[in-house]
Amino acid sequence: MTGGPVRVMRGSGWFSRWLSAAFFSFSLGTFELGCEDRSADAQPAAALEMAGAQSVLPSQLLEPPAAIPGAAPETGLAEEPRRELSWTFPRGPFGPTDVAISLPIAQSPEDRFPVLVAFHGRGESVKGSRRGSRGWIEDYGLSRAISRLAAPPLRADDFESFVTDDRLARFNTALAERPYAGLIVVCPFLPDVLKGARAFEEAGPLADFVVDVLLPRVYAKTPAQGTPATTGIDGVSLGGRASLLVGLTRPQAFGSVGALQAALDPKELARFSALAARAASQNPALRLRLLTSDEDYFRKENQRLSVLLERGGVAHELLRVVGTHSYRFNRGPGSLEMLVFHDRALRGQAPL
Repeated sequence: MTGGPVRVMRGSGWFSRWLSAAFFSFSLGTFELGCEDRSADAQPAAALEMAGAQSVLPSQLLEPPAAIPGAAPETGLAEEPRRELSWTFPRGPFGPTDVAISLPIAQSPEDRFPVLVAFHGRGESVKGSRRGSRGWIEDYGLSRAISRLAAPPLRADDFESFVTDDRLARFNTALAERPYAGLIVVCPFLPDVLKGARAFEEAGPLADFVVDVLLPRVYAKTPAQGTPATTGIDGVSLGGRASLLVGLTRPQAFGSVGALQAALDPKELARFSALAARAASQNPALRLRLLTSDEDYFRKENQRLSVLLERGGVAHELLRVVGTHSYRFNRGPGSLEMLVFHDRALRGQAPL
């Protein structure tokens, strides 16, 4: 596939135009995410199944600190090396909430990493908290994406063929110049919420949970750098909607906010734009990116939001790549674009 993605840097003093085409527009109250090429569900990895308790998978040796309010007590193999963590919060923002965490491999005990909170899409919201929280890790191929970023060059099939020759070359050039350094990826379960006008009210409890309960626990129990400037948030579709609401509601807690194919309604774009303007005034250093694709159901809404952000003077990036709104996209460009954007943004690097 030739050509390259359409990149629009907004609020930076220059403008770009894009071609208009016919799009599908869906109401968030009734739209159900149709996902093509759905493979059989992978079974979650083995973990302790103790009601109301933290489940732990072996990976990185960590010293368990004192318990943090709002989370279940520590149980299991606390002294074992581990690469994944699985936590249950009995009192989450919308009920009991499971969180799956992917930890990078540290080369030394002193290594510390940025943190990325990643919300899954609506397809995982209907699977229940435990399985849904593993959406990125199991359904969207996050582990494969991390492995491939650690062993470039990337190939077109790593993107599920949703990549142009130019974009693939740009990835490989950037990875050769500065290898992917790793993120702690924190994946909370997101129920089927945030619909219509209610979303702006429900965003408060969700943001408070992420910022005031979840992130302090992550900072305490993982090799996290543990600062707002080294913490990002992102998500796909419904999860992209959530990442914008949480990140822009509590902007001082984050260094980067991204959204992949965010599920947006035309009637609410002005509210999102106002939220972003307030966030930019509170945290001028915040890196904001919207990513859509040529066959994204919500391409038009994301492009319109970008125009409103530009008119409001909100610095941001709009990136349009190739691909459908699907599990296949999530397993290809979704995971790779998300990881590389935040790996660079949270380390002060320019975007690809």
